Amino acid sequence: MLPLDGVKILDMTQFLAGPYCTMVLSDMGAEVTKIERFPGGDDSRRLGPFIDGEGYPFAMPNRNKKSLALDLKSEKGKEIFYRLAKEADIIIENFRPGVVKKLGIDYDSIEKKNPSVIYCSISGFGQTGPYSQKGGFDIIAQGITGFMRMTGEPNGKPAKVGIAINDIAAGATAIYSILAAYIHRLKSGEGQYIDTSLVDAGLAWTIWESAAYFGAGEVAMATGTRHRRSTPYQSYQAKDGYVTVGAGNQKLWEKFCEQVINRPEWIDDPRYKTLMDRMDHINELEKEIENIFIHEPMQYWVDKLDKAGIPAGPVYTYDQTLSDPHVKARDMIVEMDHPKLGSIKTIGIPAKMSKTPLEIKTPAPWLGQHTTEKLREAGYSDDEIQLLYEEEIVFNKYEKTEEEVHE
Repeated sequence: MLPLDGVKILDMTQFLAGPYCTMVLSDMGAEVTKIERFPGGDDSRRLGPFIDGEGYPFAMPNRNKKSLALDLKSEKGKEIFYRLAKEADIIIENFRPGVVKKLGIDYDSIEKKNPSVIYCSISGFGQTGPYSQKGGFDIIAQGITGFMRMTGEPNGKPAKVGIAINDIAAGATAIYSILAAYIHRLKSGEGQYIDTSLVDAGLAWTIWESAAYFGAGEVAMATGTRHRRSTPYQSYQAKDGYVTVGAGNQKLWEKFCEQVINRPEWIDDPRYKTLMDRMDHINELEKEIENIFIHEPMQYWVDKLDKAGIPAGPVYTYDQTLSDPHVKARDMIVEMDHPKLGSIKTIGIPAKMSKTPLEIKTPAPWLGQHTTEKLREAGYSDDEIQLLYEEEIVFNKYEKTEEEVHE
């Protein structure tokens, strides 16, 4: 049994923040029905690479879900949504603020039909405030939260974090908020509304940066791979690449000097004696360490650092990461069969739970794959379903029901 077995979620999200949230909840066992417009569906379906007409990027955050393609602007489409919403535990949307109210499917409208519903909105800037009506993708949020000024090399151009960090931050924030609301509902029977945003969620992760600003007025700027408050804690160039070193406290620093770089005299060197001394001379320290590291390959230094008990590792390219034996041993790459993409690989589940291990059970659906199934569950007869298809209220990209697919 999975933690969220029996929990029903209606997912009206697209791209990454919302789909990441519902992916994790589906891994926990929730039944996630993805409500998609047609004929395009979730905008991430347009992203390549493509295999047999289906996009690989869509397949990554949409596993374990079912797709119902529905015209929410029509009265009949809205009625279908209302039927599903009455039975839903959780509804999640990431339209621009105001859109769900205009459609008549906002929290206030749904709460009248389902008082215990948990309804979560994820947007660029949130439902209130002077920027609430602005569109907000990850790159916009990275700019406004200051991330692009904190990332990259000093005095360089603004740089985006290598992944969609604000999208994932918002998705993760929605996950724990929804779970907290669900625990509250178990105790009280009350549902509630949750409002989070890419900007709020990303800003909440600026722990050290906010401490420096509130405590001393320091504005966080780009530091390359350096830590803002500790050194040696960064990557250093070796003969064939870069090595990360985490020797930020005094004990590890002394081990580093004695057992790794053979410079015991640095322990009492006035430039490097204390952490504050080392921070004051960080440029000089980096050059001196790299003058040593450059003579040997990455693995040589990683092995020495490991032997000394100092956290360290190579700086990989992404293909090297996915080929690493530790990543594979942790089941972080999972293979599964997709009805159109064929055999695919996806990123595995990061939390290894002893009593309720989470599961990747099914691949991402094609657009409208489960439309007929969900309509039957909502009480529609086969004749009514056929009429809904004919009236273009609902849609199935490949014009097959789930039963036909599995025959």
